[in-house]
Amino acid sequence: MIRKAILFLFICAVNQTISKAADYDTVYHQVIFDNVVVNFDEKQNPGAIFERNGMIIMANGRILLKKVALPRNRRDARAIVSVKLASNGDPWDKAGSLFVIPAATSSSMMDVARGTAPYPVANGDLEKTLRGMIPDKGYLPPVELMRFMTPFGVGYYNPKDSVQREQITPVYIDGFAENVEWVDDITDRLPLLQEQDSVYVGLAIDSWLPTGYKVTAQITMTESNVKGNRAKKRHVLPLCNTLAYYLQDYCDYFAKRPLILDFDLPKNCKDATLYYIVSGHGGHSGGDEFTPCENILQLDGREILRYTPWRNDCATFRRLNPSTGVWLQKRQVRYISPKGRAVKEIEEPVASSDKSRSNWCPGSMVPPLAIPLKNLGKGRHQASISIPKAQPSKGDLLNHWLVSAWIVWEE
Repeated sequence: MIRKAILFLFICAVNQTISKAADYDTVYHQVIFDNVVVNFDEKQNPGAIFERNGMIIMANGRILLKKVALPRNRRDARAIVSVKLASNGDPWDKAGSLFVIPAATSSSMMDVARGTAPYPVANGDLEKTLRGMIPDKGYLPPVELMRFMTPFGVGYYNPKDSVQREQITPVYIDGFAENVEWVDDITDRLPLLQEQDSVYVGLAIDSWLPTGYKVTAQITMTESNVKGNRAKKRHVLPLCNTLAYYLQDYCDYFAKRPLILDFDLPKNCKDATLYYIVSGHGGHSGGDEFTPCENILQLDGREILRYTPWRNDCATFRRLNPSTGVWLQKRQVRYISPKGRAVKEIEEPVASSDKSRSNWCPGSMVPPLAIPLKNLGKGRHQASISIPKAQPSKGDLLNHWLVSAWIVWEE
């Protein structure tokens, strides 16, 4: 009887899922970047900015931009983005970002590259660290559609012969993956992709090698086919984006003071939500990448989030990391011997990619946190982002925090 009840509930759940999927039709699908190479190559990609094969290329190949034109929806719509990546010879783990440049901004990184506009900065040397990272004087920073971390050499460094495969493949995996693919829901940012007839979507990876990575990125939009399921009128307000895309510094601002962000909301706003992406980087073994650091977010002086961004499951990404550094560590191990249970000392391989990190793993995506802002209405507001234990950059100890935040509300 219990098994029949469980089966009935399972069938109902499947039927409900199928029904929900059937209620939405695909109205837009575009492969924005099709197996493109993102790299740093001054010979192949000379100059600060130029166009080739319908793409704008910046930073000697480290940034690619392309126009996309999503239709406007009358009924409720959803948007999904996917990114597929393989190493093209770069063996390292690097921060990557798929982003959109808000159409409402007065200037962008493209204007900076062309020399037609600078990044606006507030007064003071410290604020120069934030150039191009916060709204100012009509400028709006890029909004991330996906934050991802390249794994160590996925695909390219997979062992080719049996001897090499035996030497570098851990016993607990059946082989290395050919690529990595991430998928995420970006429905909350859909209004940014529909602001004008077309907007620029960018792809950036912090590679410093001419080999780089091969990447495919695409967007799919579905719209409800149910009459009366009208589209909600949403708005997106960029708050900050501390990624160093072009001519910007690695952001160690949080090691010095909280980031204060003032913003205004209109009279008819409701159901506001703050979205927050964060990951810590740099500083080698004792730096922010490998040190848990509490994040504290406040709104109008009221604490809305206090948590420590941390990933301790990085060993589960081992199939994506063939070129990770490996060293041996001695330890006492319990095992089953021919005479029964026993203990002995062994040397066990430990991979860099296995180590826990500040909210990311080599080969992981970094999804946003959604923080509902109850009863947030019209007027001037102030958000504060604080990372009290963040460490400053010094020499090659490039401690920095990649923080993106935006607010979405409905009319």
